[in-house]
Amino acid sequence: MKSRKPIFIIEHLEPELYEWCLIEYRQISKIIGKKSLWFTNIKGKKSASKLKNYGKVAQESVKNLDLKDACLLDPEAKSQLKPKDAKKFKYFIFGGILGDFPPRKRTQDELTSFIKAPAFNITSKQMSTDTAVYVVKQITLGKSLKNMLFIDNPEIKINKIESTILPYRYVMRKGGKPLISRALLKFLKK
Repeated sequence: MKSRKPIFIIEHLEPELYEWCLIEYRQISKIIGKKSLWFTNIKGKKSASKLKNYGKVAQESVKNLDLKDACLLDPEAKSQLKPKDAKKFKYFIFGGILGDFPPRKRTQDELTSFIKAPAFNITSKQMSTDTAVYVVKQITLGKSLKNMLFIDNPEIKINKIESTILPYRYVMRKGGKPLISRALLKFLKK
């Protein structure tokens, strides 16, 4: 079977394109490349204009696309995505959701219950959308979850006396720091 480059689809599920979302979406485009990224459920010309340089943009919801060889990533799914599973799929669907703490299971409510595609988790821990895409990309390249290092609830220094804790799971970089985009760190410090 000929290898094919996967398509990563972000179904935007927030009422608007918040700055945090845009930062994560730009990072996703850097991780997988513009040609491998689709944004669906994008409302308004302004939002579409902001995203068009990072991937394909569609107003239509992924729920209305008849995609063959697709799977959905949902922290509540019973099966964990493994490299052998990932080889079967061309499309990987993610909910573009700013995470709540505690999680409200929005992917389950807004996508999994509507899309007739197999659902997989990449652990039950809530990840940022860009982290989830990075992890799935690694899985499509043959890397197993058990061979990835993660950090939960990283503390981000804002200045000498203030910090904030992000209640999510991130991939750990060499040196023990979470893999978080510089743009997001700058945004948090503002």
